[in-house]
Amino acid sequence: MVRSSAIEDTLTALHPLLSLSQVRARVERIVDETPDTKTFVLRPNAHWQGACSGQFVRVQIEMDGRLVERVYSLSSPAGAKRICITVKRQDGGQVSTHLHSRLRVGDVLTLSQAAGEFVLPAVLPAQMLLLSAGSGITPVMAMLRELHTRRYQADVLFVYMCRNAQDMIFGAELQQLQATWPALRLVAHFTGEHGRLDTTALQALVPDLAQRATWMCGPGAWMDSIHALWGDAGFAAPLHSERFAAAPRITAEAGAPAAVVCTSTGKTFTTSGSDALLVQAERAGLAPKHGCRMGICASCQCTKTIGTVQNLVTGDISSAPNETIRLCISAARSDLTLIL
Repeated sequence: MVRSSAIEDTLTALHPLLSLSQVRARVERIVDETPDTKTFVLRPNAHWQGACSGQFVRVQIEMDGRLVERVYSLSSPAGAKRICITVKRQDGGQVSTHLHSRLRVGDVLTLSQAAGEFVLPAVLPAQMLLLSAGSGITPVMAMLRELHTRRYQADVLFVYMCRNAQDMIFGAELQQLQATWPALRLVAHFTGEHGRLDTTALQALVPDLAQRATWMCGPGAWMDSIHALWGDAGFAAPLHSERFAAAPRITAEAGAPAAVVCTSTGKTFTTSGSDALLVQAERAGLAPKHGCRMGICASCQCTKTIGTVQNLVTGDISSAPNETIRLCISAARSDLTLIL
């Protein structure tokens, strides 16, 4: 018998894009969007199954001998032969800094298939608002590119909030689209000049907000305020959103120490304090697979066969056997057995 990992190693040695099942993609071009944002144009291998505009992928890279994953929205539209991820370098962000400083044309990345429900409908509404802030423009830009490809001729308003013109990701392309596409109206809101785009400013900017089907991505607190506006005002138009930051977590009390048995490795560790199981495992010297660390990408998903956990986002407590949990947002509330 031959281990599949050995076959993968052999295929990689023959050609870095070859794999039994993994999506691998070669970097064909790197575009400087702003001083701290780059777009990586990728050519995936035959395992790539395509994506809808607005979806994300998990990107796997090796750093210091350890595989790490991060989640990035695709900025390329549905049906694109070359897929794109647009990455803003974060202060203290190891992976974004690695991609910016070390990734070169010709390098190969390992990707997941595209996932996510933040997508456009098959039948487009007559009035649309694409609303984004900062690096949250990435999935929304993919949608705008698809609308342009589909020759959308109704009414689309694109509102983007960033610090200044220099920080406007895709700025030149947006200006060109507005100049050549009658359906599009572009509004750039620069916080350095006008402050944050709050709900009052948004309603003044978009008087027909209640009638516009809206797709939104940006910082969590800002999106929470927009969701609250929709609920308080009772707007009938749908509001769709995608978070690229962690949802608020409950203030969890430290539970009693719990023994966690990992059946796949035979290792056991003991929890202390209120941190999520992912942090507890890492503190004990384990290295579980993970990506976003915020409960979105499912990279750290595993099966809990025995025990009680608390979801640190919803606060729900569950003792169900053979339950799928995400280590980054789950805390032990009893001794646990995990298939990990």
